[in-house]
Amino acid sequence: MKTTIRGLFGLAVLGVALPALAHPGHEAASGFGAGLLHPLTGLDHLLALLAVGMWSRQQRHGVVLPPVFLVLMALGASTALALPALETSIAATVLLLGVLAAFALRVPPSVSVATVGLCGFLHGLAHGQELAGMASGAGFLLASAGLMLLGALPGERVRRMAGAAIGAAGLVLLAGFA
Repeated sequence: MKTTIRGLFGLAVLGVALPALAHPGHEAASGFGAGLLHPLTGLDHLLALLAVGMWSRQQRHGVVLPPVFLVLMALGASTALALPALETSIAATVLLLGVLAAFALRVPPSVSVATVGLCGFLHGLAHGQELAGMASGAGFLLASAGLMLLGALPGERVRRMAGAAIGAAGLVLLAGFA
């Protein structure tokens, strides 16, 4: 139990150290490998994906949530839409998804699909401009799916504690934009 708490605290500390920026400094990377590594290089995206996996396990209809996130993320990535305060919105999705997982909040299927879909679309908008080509997009989606699966693996108590840590990290990320 102490090890889990220490690990979650370490995760929250990482959130303090890094701003919610969709991987600044990257040139347009291409290739499957670049796409595969891309979700691992931004704390905001990594935490959101883990939280989607956690929350999906807590829903009766949760099996549809990761694919919804992936499809809407791909749609957002292919959209040339520029939203103001996108990074703030991304940080808010980390907070929201972490809180949903921490409290294991059960909502009607339409609400959970809309919530996860909107979060996925926003993440896609932020990351779409950074990925060049279909190969990197395929790697990005595969790695994202793997991270959601990883989030769904732990037991309920660990999912709730990790959700709380992710929500706290989202709050810290949001505070960085205030």
